[in-house]
Parts: sequence; structure tokens; C-alpha cells
Amino acid sequence: MMRTRSKENKKSSNKMILNILLIVVGIVMVLKGADWLTQGGANLARRLNVPELVVGLTIVAAGTSAPELFVSLVSALKGTPDLAVGNVVGSNIMNTLLIVGVTAMFAPIAIARQTVAKDMPFTVLASVLLMTLALDTFRSLHIAGNMISRIDGILLLVGFVAFMYYTLTAARGTDTPNASQLTPNGSRLTTNVLLIVVGLALLIIGSELFVGHASALATTLGVSQSVIGLTVVAGGTSLPELATSVVAARKGQSALAIGNVIGSNVFNILLILGLTATVCPMQIGGITLFDMGMMVASVLLLWLFSFTKLTVARWEGAVLTTCYLVYLGWLLSQI
Repeated sequence: MMRTRSKENKKSSNKMILNILLIVVGIVMVLKGADWLTQGGANLARRLNVPELVVGLTIVAAGTSAPELFVSLVSALKGTPDLAVGNVVGSNIMNTLLIVGVTAMFAPIAIARQTVAKDMPFTVLASVLLMTLALDTFRSLHIAGNMISRIDGILLLVGFVAFMYYTLTAARGTDTPNASQLTPNGSRLTTNVLLIVVGLALLIIGSELFVGHASALATTLGVSQSVIGLTVVAGGTSLPELATSVVAARKGQSALAIGNVIGSNVFNILLILGLTATVCPMQIGGITLFDMGMMVASVLLLWLFSFTKLTVARWEGAVLTTCYLVYLGWLLSQI
């Protein structure tokens, strides 16, 4: 009997060690993928005379949102909608508070006037729209048991099409770099495309390694789906945004960094939840109105900080990071 228990404990311990090792491998892949994606994206922007902000809002944001799309869609299809919704809500909170916060502490983020005036309000509207759809009825402020229906999903997808149309239309009137500013790395189109493709592959595979084994670790400890979605899965799928934004800011490409975060938040809500709900309507369980409200409040706080000299300063980054740690502490206290 004692030997059997000893073998089971040893087997469990080995699984935990393997999970931790694969989590580390996933993180390394994500970091390297983010570096190559940022380099390729920035060079491609200069090569094609496309503003870095637009690349961040579209190509890079879509690539770094790929893990959220895969995880949310698979989670909904497997009958775990809390994991899907929690993944998006948690990712957006982490993007806005932790990722922008940490990035700003590495290097203050310069915000374009257009981003403050047009792009951030779009993110706020998308967040408010999701919270409104989750309420179903205003007779009660509880969202547990409510549905994000197929009609809701189609409405979110319509919003995504409007966002893409606006972004691409606005890009036409944006100043673009002079051809003389092209770097040697930016002069070869095939090299930059290869960097983006390989970088995205590493991001997606690395994120999947992290999410899969981190979720297994969390489940073993008896943590609920909603909390796993809001923390572990959201953290894993947000690793690309974190790595990409920090690397971009350190390379002086703050427009790419902030565009990546804002674009990813909009993609997560409008495209990912829109597509997921259209394919498989989701019933909300453990996600609360407080979580939704935190998502909206985090974007409003970032918007407020962006008005100050069109920069997110180091101290403002520290405030954003602290807000996320307080929210994370609250979540863990509910377990």
C-alpha cells in the first residue's frame, strides 16, 4: 500500500516537473518568436511605406491574437465556455494593465495623437459592447447563466469589419517613412516575410506549450475554469503581446508596441469572441460583472494616461502594473 502511494506520488511529481520544463520551453519560443515578428514587421512597414502603427494594429495584432483564437474556439467546442470567455477578458485586462505597464517601465511609450483620439475609443466601445451583450437584461447585474448568442457573435464580427475598414482607410492619410530611412534588413521583402512567418509559428507553438501544460498544472490544483481562463490561460495567450510589446519598445518602436496591444484587444473581443460565438454560442458561468468592469476600467485608465503629454510614463506604467497585481490578488482570494 505504501509502495503504491509512493509510486503514484513520484509519478505525479514527474508530471509536474515535465509540465514546468515544457512551460519554460514555451516561454523561450514565445520570446524568440516575438523578437523575429517585431523585427520583420517593423522592417516590412518601412519597406512597403506603411506606418508602424497600422502594422501593429493589423498584422502583428492578428498574429499575437492567434493563440487566443485557437484556445477560445477549441474551449467553446469542447463545452468549456468559461475558459473561452475568461481567456479573452483576462487577456485584455493583462494586455492593458500588465503588458502596457511593464513595457512603459522598460521604456516610456509615445502615443500618437490619432491613437488617443480614434483607436483607443474604439477599444473602449468594443469592451462596453461585450459587457452589454453579456448582461442580456438590465433587470439584473448578474451575468452568470447569460448567453453570448450567435446573433451577438455576428454583431461582434460586424464591429470587427468596421474596425478593419476604419484602420485601413485612416492609413491612407498617415505620413509614411521616407525610402531613405530603409535599413539593410528592411530592403529584402522575402527575408522580412520569413521572419514574420517563423516568428508567428514560434509564438503560436510556444503559447500552446505554455497554455496546455500550465492549464494541466492548474487543474491538478483544483482551480475553476473561469479562474484558469482569467489567469493561467490568459497569461499564456498574452505572452506574445507581452514579449512583442517589450521588444518593440526597447527597439524604439513604441507605435508598434501600443498598436499591438490596442489591436489585440479589439481582435480578442470582436473577432475571436465574435467568431467563437457564431460557431458555438456560449453560456457564461464563473465570469462576473466585476471582471467585465475591470476590462472596461483598464482601457479607460490607459486612455486617461495617454492624454498626459501623449506618453505613458514609467510611473504610469508602474500604476498600471500595480492595478493588475491587485486584481490578480483579488482573483486568487476567490479560489
